Amino acid sequence: MNQNANPPAASLFNVETIRRDFPILQREVHGKPLIWLDSAATAQKPQAVIDRVARYYEHENSNIHRGTHTLATGADAAYEGARAKVAAFLGAASPQEIVFVRGTTEGLNLLAAIFGETLLRPGDEILLTEAEHHANIVPWQFAAKKTGAVIRVAPVDDNGDILLEEYARLLGPRTRVVSITHISNVLGTVMPIREMTALAKRHGATVVIDGAQGVPHRRVNVREIGCDFYVFSGHKLFAPTGIGAVYGRMEKWEQLPPWQGGGNMVDKVMFENTSFAQPPKRFEAGTPAVASAVGLGAAIDYLNGIGLDAIERYETELVAYALEGLGSVGGLRLIGMPKDRGGVISFVIEGIPDLEVASALDAEGIAVRAGTHCAQPILRRFGLESSVRPSFAFYNTKAEAGALIETLHSIGARR
Repeated sequence: MNQNANPPAASLFNVETIRRDFPILQREVHGKPLIWLDSAATAQKPQAVIDRVARYYEHENSNIHRGTHTLATGADAAYEGARAKVAAFLGAASPQEIVFVRGTTEGLNLLAAIFGETLLRPGDEILLTEAEHHANIVPWQFAAKKTGAVIRVAPVDDNGDILLEEYARLLGPRTRVVSITHISNVLGTVMPIREMTALAKRHGATVVIDGAQGVPHRRVNVREIGCDFYVFSGHKLFAPTGIGAVYGRMEKWEQLPPWQGGGNMVDKVMFENTSFAQPPKRFEAGTPAVASAVGLGAAIDYLNGIGLDAIERYETELVAYALEGLGSVGGLRLIGMPKDRGGVISFVIEGIPDLEVASALDAEGIAVRAGTHCAQPILRRFGLESSVRPSFAFYNTKAEAGALIETLHSIGARR
């Protein structure tokens, strides 16, 4: 990770050079250059990641933690090396605090299921916010139904910012779990997670952060945040699908029982009873997505090579440019105007269905998301059932934002 006191100058950030690293951005859709504005759903992959995964399958492919032959030891090293890169990327104290999962959804389900067995009791409270993705709602509903716990929901204001006073008011002696998004996948709201974590810790709550949209857009240091767990998906971080990670403080992991049973998570097995491995192996039953983990490590190397601070500055300027242009489109209503925004913008156009807008954009090669974004409660907070959502990454350009705005002007003129 680039720890320089003076981050790279903006002039060193060359988006055209970066775009050449992403082969899919060179293709055409409907005879038009692809404009990928759906990175919040999944980010595209640089050639360095594609090559690293291919090299793994060509030269290192083996099951891990089970063999002593050359390929097995090489695969072990590659997999555990990726774990170390994730730990450094998140500012964890040790690679052993990182548990690999399939993605954010599986990571949150892991925690909710285990807490349902060990932490939650009837009448205990789980505090969420209105801005949560379904993956940070439904698993907690399962846990609440199983244990008799109660879900509380902290509201956001009309801009999409958390109402901190209301959030603080909902915290209390029965609050056992606080699970909150880092960045909303609908509004782009960057939550004040450090402050929210500190407030929750005053009441002894276990704090979980859904970082699916956080790590692609903001530098994360879990020890500075003070959270107990931080969960993210690799595929939104320019890595392969099928891999993600859960950071957890080691003292927390050591207190928790396994979630799934099988190979690699055991110490000794007898028909009468079984003893389990130490974390993180305790939570990684079966053969993991080794190649995808190695690809995640390569994605982190790639991002560190560009510089996370330079990426954030560039994206902030790009999103501000897009917001200004979208404000000029007739009939377009922006959903939320948070004080601090990640790479996501949501809007509707009066009189034109969202899917029709998205299809018209696709005809021009512009890929955006339309629908509920797996976050129905926050859309309903703004009186909607769906929206159009362009989402930006550091490989997007002002010219692409301009093409989006120009096409929306023509779509809006059809009303």
